[in-house]
Amino acid sequence: MGFSLPPALDANLLNVDHADHLRLRRLVSQAFTARRVEQMRTTIEASAHRLADALDGGGIHDLAAVYASPLPITVIGDLLAVPDTDRLAFSSWVGTMFAPEHPGQAGEAIKKIQEFLTGLVAERQRAPGDDLLSGLIAARDEDDKLSEDELVSLAFLILMAGSENAQHVITTGVYTLLQHPQQLAALQADRKLRPDAVEEILRYAHPNQMAIRRFPLEDLDIGGVRIPRGETVMLCLASANRDPDRYPDADRFDIRRADKAHLSLGHGLHYCLGAALARIEVEAALSALLDRFPRLRLAAAPHEVRWRHSWRSHALRELPVTVA
Repeated sequence: MGFSLPPALDANLLNVDHADHLRLRRLVSQAFTARRVEQMRTTIEASAHRLADALDGGGIHDLAAVYASPLPITVIGDLLAVPDTDRLAFSSWVGTMFAPEHPGQAGEAIKKIQEFLTGLVAERQRAPGDDLLSGLIAARDEDDKLSEDELVSLAFLILMAGSENAQHVITTGVYTLLQHPQQLAALQADRKLRPDAVEEILRYAHPNQMAIRRFPLEDLDIGGVRIPRGETVMLCLASANRDPDRYPDADRFDIRRADKAHLSLGHGLHYCLGAALARIEVEAALSALLDRFPRLRLAAAPHEVRWRHSWRSHALRELPVTVA
């Protein structure tokens, strides 16, 4: 059955439709236009290179912990002006929510997330700044467009999706490239292939195996299967992205694949608001590593690399690498 979120976290873009969805999306979309995000590229690339600097000098590093996790939370934290000291704590709570070690941990993490975001919104109301969260608060206060729950829920979604999803795409992307040395060599030799590599990583190695649950409003027949009204439906993105009727040799990782379309960032009304930002982050993260460490290698046998136990995503718990 999974767990339910409190109203202060649940009233977000993933869970609302029609007029409410369009209203919320309009308020926040200006921060994520392709043009505005492209203006952030230099800053994102600089952050990636600073994190890569910390790996210099050789040795074994857990790339998930020291590189893939800090980069997205730095980017999205700057966008919402989240204090530096709170960013990794928030990321840790989200990780616990999706991969708890015991049943009670998810609820504890959700409580901490709600308390943190409610406090952050209250602080920004007292002292607004030039950040996305302050802009959303002003929109609510001036035109009454956002309820309190919607405001906190939007902050939750932006921070959660902007950190959790991106860090796992970076980690699984690097892991996949290290498992395909010929593809890795081609990527190191030709920078023009890097945007294509990002799309193939999203198709082939995206950590989110499923879209969030949906509920049909009427009885449906799909592929000869009867789906009654109101049943829980899980849409398998991983299966769609490996559809042999769509992709030739669908289980092969190929950064030169002609068909670059996939469903990892959604489709239609619910297409990922931060898609452009995610693409730039992943490309910047890969480029900084490949440019700095041409002999980047796994520091463990593939079967020894640990994956986290999660109902939500196929994500690495750690990624030990050498950066000779």
